[in-house]
Amino acid sequence: MHRSTASPTLPSGRTLGLGLALVSAFAFGGSGTAAKPLIEAGLSPLHVVWLRVTGAAVALLPIAYRHRAAVLRRPGLLLGFGLLAVAGVQACYFAAISRIPVGVALLIEYLGPPLLIGYVKFVQRKPISRGSAIGAGVAVTGLACVVEVWNGLGFDALGVLFALGAAFCQVGYFVLADAGRRGERPVDPLAVSAYGLLVGAVVLTAVTRPWQADWSPLGGDVVMNGHSLPAFLPAAWMVLVATVLAYLTGVISVGYLSPPVAGVVANLEAVVATVLAWVLLGEHLGLPQIAGGLLVLAGAFAAQAGKPAETPEPTAGNAEDPGSPDGRSARQRVAAERGVSGRSSRTSRGD
Repeated sequence: MHRSTASPTLPSGRTLGLGLALVSAFAFGGSGTAAKPLIEAGLSPLHVVWLRVTGAAVALLPIAYRHRAAVLRRPGLLLGFGLLAVAGVQACYFAAISRIPVGVALLIEYLGPPLLIGYVKFVQRKPISRGSAIGAGVAVTGLACVVEVWNGLGFDALGVLFALGAAFCQVGYFVLADAGRRGERPVDPLAVSAYGLLVGAVVLTAVTRPWQADWSPLGGDVVMNGHSLPAFLPAAWMVLVATVLAYLTGVISVGYLSPPVAGVVANLEAVVATVLAWVLLGEHLGLPQIAGGLLVLAGAFAAQAGKPAETPEPTAGNAEDPGSPDGRSARQRVAAERGVSGRSSRTSRGD
């Protein structure tokens, strides 16, 4: 991609992308804190996630109708985003926080960035730098501290597995959000968010059977760190801020940034969630968990911030790709493909 050298400041598109990614991280960070009082009031984790996703899907119905052509353009992308980035992430995460502290669940979920590095190397078969591999190892070491493996897995094992499931699904969030901008039939990120939430709502409706749930707790009060408040307040925050706003800004930001850069900013979600859970829920973490959490965040940052290994450049005598029907070089074809999105401010993984 083209890199601006005329000004020392960031390009406006990248600045906007960073701002949107920050908003998304802060919005996502409050989801667990808003949901846990509802779970403790008697709603099951899956019914809470159904409420969150379905409420957001209904709120985004006007956007889905406006971009209805996207269903025919990239149906597989929308279906995959709904299954992984919406239903999978949310169901695994909410199941995790019902068994382990919110901050710990999110810190484990943010093994997703190192897993994304593994996806790039072993699935997409692209080279990665030594720094990226080291960062992934640091994050795994931090996870061992978070769960206190020296104490025989101090936290609930099933809760840890749910959080790891959310980490794998998070990889799909970044990969599919980025894929929507690529190819000959790009999809507007608003459509990706709206239809992803609709697909997630349909899947969760079939799985959770919400008509069998007791929704009476929503009409009463819930307790948050010893204080009572109407249940609809955390429910509304969870739907409108921690889902609608979070998904819209997050998916759009990936269109301006590379998935690794967007993932680095998204790591702030874990910090926000930990602080909010400490202040609003009274969930205190011990020193090993805090140190492990810092290692997870540092490892995730290093894994994504490092520049990937350089790929061989075509030589001067072989600049043209003989396998190309139009005689263009590989670099020219890649540049043309990426140019479909029309964003000259999009950066490489090493930025």
